[in-house]
Amino acid sequence: MDKITTRLEADATPSAPALILRPWSPTDAADLVELYQDDTLRRWTSSAVHDEASAARWIQGQQRGWETGDRFGFAVVESQAAGVEGQLVGHVVLKNVTPGASSAEVGYWTAAHARGRGVAPRALRALTHWAFTAFPDDGPKRLELLHQVDNTASCRVAHKSGYEPITTLPAAPPAYPLAGHLHVRERDR
Repeated sequence: MDKITTRLEADATPSAPALILRPWSPTDAADLVELYQDDTLRRWTSSAVHDEASAARWIQGQQRGWETGDRFGFAVVESQAAGVEGQLVGHVVLKNVTPGASSAEVGYWTAAHARGRGVAPRALRALTHWAFTAFPDDGPKRLELLHQVDNTASCRVAHKSGYEPITTLPAAPPAYPLAGHLHVRERDR
């Protein structure tokens, strides 16, 4: 995958602008630090972003994923006129990608100022479409979405994005301190 040219789009809605999904850039570090001041975001993510140095390390990790081909993280930004980038509103990721493996995992988060505007479902649908078309022969046939059982907002995003609930997984501390829902989307949908 060419990390420089991969750019996805999600259409505007009557109440929200279109979205641009593109690989993370070092220039996103300051915005990332600002977004991570949100208690809700920190609650649902495992990343420790608290200053520009930790944000730069996180972004470098996203870039390494593109280089190794096993993790494809996208910054989600609002689109302004003629596809010009606006404000950073979220993140979506396709991870655990292994050639020939039947499944991979998706994840996402939305900035506090952008919640309730359909950012996560629109970005996740764009990522899902890309995941199933960018890797046509040896790519995943199934995408899995995991979230803690008490994260009702993520459950709504999964449903809106066509991910069907499959099961509840038991807690597995310390990485997964609470039980989680597993949602799945198959390639043929």
